Amino acid sequence: MGRLNMKIGVLTSSRADYGIYLPLLTKMKNDNRFKLSIIAFGSHTRQEFGETIQTIYADSYDEIIAIDNFLDGDSPEIIAKSYANTVTIFANFWSERGADFDLIFCLGDRFEMAAAVNAGIPYQLDFAHFHAGETTLGAIDNIYRHQLTLASKYHFVSLATNADKVKELTGLSNTTTIIGSISLLNQINLPLLSVEEFYDKWGIDLSIPTILVTINPETINFEKNENFAKISVEALRILANEFQIIINPPNADTNGSIFRNVFHELKKDFESIKIIENFGSQSYFSCMKHASLLLGNSSSGIIEAASFQKYVINIGDRQKGRFAPENVINVPFECNQICDHTRKFVNQTYLGENPYFRLNAVELTISKLLQNKL
Repeated sequence: MGRLNMKIGVLTSSRADYGIYLPLLTKMKNDNRFKLSIIAFGSHTRQEFGETIQTIYADSYDEIIAIDNFLDGDSPEIIAKSYANTVTIFANFWSERGADFDLIFCLGDRFEMAAAVNAGIPYQLDFAHFHAGETTLGAIDNIYRHQLTLASKYHFVSLATNADKVKELTGLSNTTTIIGSISLLNQINLPLLSVEEFYDKWGIDLSIPTILVTINPETINFEKNENFAKISVEALRILANEFQIIINPPNADTNGSIFRNVFHELKKDFESIKIIENFGSQSYFSCMKHASLLLGNSSSGIIEAASFQKYVINIGDRQKGRFAPENVINVPFECNQICDHTRKFVNQTYLGENPYFRLNAVELTISKLLQNKL
């Protein structure tokens, strides 16, 4: 390649993927072998999702590009049209800027991430897919994730079984590097807030027994989400009389507004229910550290909670198929089971290991990037 700096484009479409990237980006932006261009789109630019682009600006990079690609709404029709709009916008973007990048990072499984990457295929751009090869049978994201894998030249996977899945999908055996989940290094790298510091920042007292809640819609059975939201509210209404509840609202998914709306209505009835739209990585991991339990159906519960010795009540089928440590307790969308299992595990400490944790995840990634200069 012969360049002093390897020019990396980093696609980030939500608070979630940016937090996962963060330990790697922090290391790379202080390494003169790399030049980073953060390409922020999706929910980052939207006020209703916390306008998380401000967090990226505060972190400072060589270049930050903000792209507003979402259409208003979250019906299946609007999601499809947002996908198409994203393809159109990125077709123009890659035409103008694609040749600037030696490699482009993509991560996870979101529809807008798949649209941005698929728009780059005709330009023969080189993509590297993080968290490739995983499975979530209760979400259409499973399809988008595999699209990203097929469009990418390099694959950074969390577990050996996911490397096998990538090989099955691509027919290639030499494209994967097993790195665990980079996000877990936030637990080490970030100065996590004490209970007192969290209170000073958010006005929330984590010395009170607290349940951290992230419940997303099931996008495979999206027509059931109104009922799932009703059941979620029923369970949280009961639990809010016994515990403090901190809700991390869902991101931009099909029917996500159904859950967001009922959570905000529920909050009006309980002082014990708090909603934080944009934690940021430091506050999110701090909250997880001090919370008594995680409740919901997010990948964070599956991948990250074990490192904080927390049990997770994983509701429904959204994460079905993803490998889960023994701290993850699976329950259906059924009020009594949600409440009963929450009470059973809320005061317990998980003492097992986290199979997603690798201390050298960043070093493994950078070594792969520099190997033969790609």
